[in-house]
Amino acid sequence: MASFDGRDVAVERILIISRVSDDAESVAALRWAVRALVSITWISTAIFGLYIVAFYVGAVSDGTPNRWNEALPRLYEPHKLLATIGIGAHFATGTVLLLLGPIQLISAVRESVPRLHRWLGRLYVLTALITGLGGLAFIALKGTIGATPMNVGFSLYGALTVLAGVETIRHARARRFAQHRAWAIRLFALAIGSWLYRMDYGIWKMVANGAGHTRAFDGPFDVVMAFFFYVPNLIVAEAFIRNRQLQTRLTSKLGAALLLSGATILLAVGTYYFTVYHWGPTIMERMLGSSS
Repeated sequence: MASFDGRDVAVERILIISRVSDDAESVAALRWAVRALVSITWISTAIFGLYIVAFYVGAVSDGTPNRWNEALPRLYEPHKLLATIGIGAHFATGTVLLLLGPIQLISAVRESVPRLHRWLGRLYVLTALITGLGGLAFIALKGTIGATPMNVGFSLYGALTVLAGVETIRHARARRFAQHRAWAIRLFALAIGSWLYRMDYGIWKMVANGAGHTRAFDGPFDVVMAFFFYVPNLIVAEAFIRNRQLQTRLTSKLGAALLLSGATILLAVGTYYFTVYHWGPTIMERMLGSSS
């Protein structure tokens, strides 16, 4: 009987070790999937940020802000100066948001150089507020090309960005760091929305040849996109925040790793497409023009 009990204990130990090993492998797979997704997001948003500077800031420096309308009709109208200032501030500070966001989420930076994290955080929140308020001002003074659906979707986006920025800094000042981190994650999920908006259109162009999109941005795909570029981000961010401290099943971790890997591949393809055919040529034209 003792021998039988001993075998049971040995088998149980083997099963436990096996489960621990499998769980460690799933955690490692999930960790690498997250790192890969963050890396491609950072690379892609950095390229997009350079494109914003090259195209929008470059057009202003050349004295041809009307070129903004090549990217989106009716974006620049000389007789609506305040709206132009609002959307200009939105673009300029939005670039800073894209570049600083990933840095703020790196734990090594927060732990090794907390002072840098705090000062970059203040700049990050300030630019978030300007980005959100600038976009809201543009919509209030002029409205978007896509009419009511785009006005509603983009206004909600701007308001949520301002809210997330205020809550991020408010909880940090009160030293409620768990709430601060949660709102910082939400803010990052919103901040990458402008980049994802372009990426989604590019990927849809490759997959479905732009079905449902019109030049007036009032097609069925355009109506969906008025909300889709930030609502799914917030859902993913909320799930990450709520499950961060919970023990999840092995299958859940592996499923999450596969899902994140798929998203990474899709974003990598989209980044390649935009860099080769849109962002890259504009950046190179500006760089070569500046050097000549």
